[in-house]
Amino acid sequence: MAALEPCGFHIRANPQRLTRIKYSRHVNYAQLLIPDFSLILCGYLICRYTALNRSVWQPVESLVYYLLFPVLLFQSIVKSPVDIGAASGLIAAGLTMGVTGIALAYSLPHWPWLGKHIDARDHAASAQVAFRFNSFIGLAIAERLAGAEGLLMIAVLIGVCVPLFNVAAVWPMARHGQHSFARELVRNPLIVATVSGLVANLLGFQIPEWASPTVSRISAASLALGLMAAGAGLQFGLLSRGKALSVAVLSIRHLVQPLLAFAMARLFGLNAVQTTMLLAFSALPTASTCYVLAARMGYNGPYVAGLVTLSTLLGMVSLPFALGFLR
Repeated sequence: MAALEPCGFHIRANPQRLTRIKYSRHVNYAQLLIPDFSLILCGYLICRYTALNRSVWQPVESLVYYLLFPVLLFQSIVKSPVDIGAASGLIAAGLTMGVTGIALAYSLPHWPWLGKHIDARDHAASAQVAFRFNSFIGLAIAERLAGAEGLLMIAVLIGVCVPLFNVAAVWPMARHGQHSFARELVRNPLIVATVSGLVANLLGFQIPEWASPTVSRISAASLALGLMAAGAGLQFGLLSRGKALSVAVLSIRHLVQPLLAFAMARLFGLNAVQTTMLLAFSALPTASTCYVLAARMGYNGPYVAGLVTLSTLLGMVSLPFALGFLR
């Protein structure tokens, strides 16, 4: 049987692996998403009905934002070797899809009728929901669908897209909040961690073996605490005041992005494995750090937290749509 070369990594295909990819629609996507949603719900209940109220969770948000999530991002990118040149088709498809999603999110206030019903500050905070993604769920799905090959491809997409997406997320909030855009980028720990991780990866740097257990434990803590912090700041009532904006950004995230991925896979001639990973990447729920970023920059964090929760629920629909119907 001919060899597959997904993303430039020479991997011998076998019938068992191809069957797993071909029938990936049978993967129980709900099992991958329910734990994340459960953590958000736990944070909400703990904050509302115990003594661990907002005064406790605000320092937790700072810990997650400035330490735990940056460590996770750096580790995720550094631990898998990336051949950027050999992965050019997948990179071009991912970036084109991402840039188009960013442009659509930014353009919402200028759409006929819709623009009149959008609050400028809410749009600045929530536009990121339309194009950012939950890398933790992405890594889990990639491993389930295609093992080591899938993890390598997702690592490539994370490495090249996260810096762009984080810059795009910071820009409207820095502009509307009258912050220095360059200063916000330099001080943004998520951007610093991602860019430094990509540079370290390309230079061949590896986390020392003696430090790996500590880094892994920090990374694991970031997921649970980040999602629970999002739940602690959740206020569903605020979603009612921005229904048009909510529908628009979530439609871009969970409907338009998978359709764009399908088109980009055809346009750039991606093989079956690459196409599967790009479609999975496009249909992921939005990043849980959307809430943390909005809250830390002084915007309507609870509103964004509500969008994150709805996006996690919609991921149970968009992932089967992309991986089952479109693929």
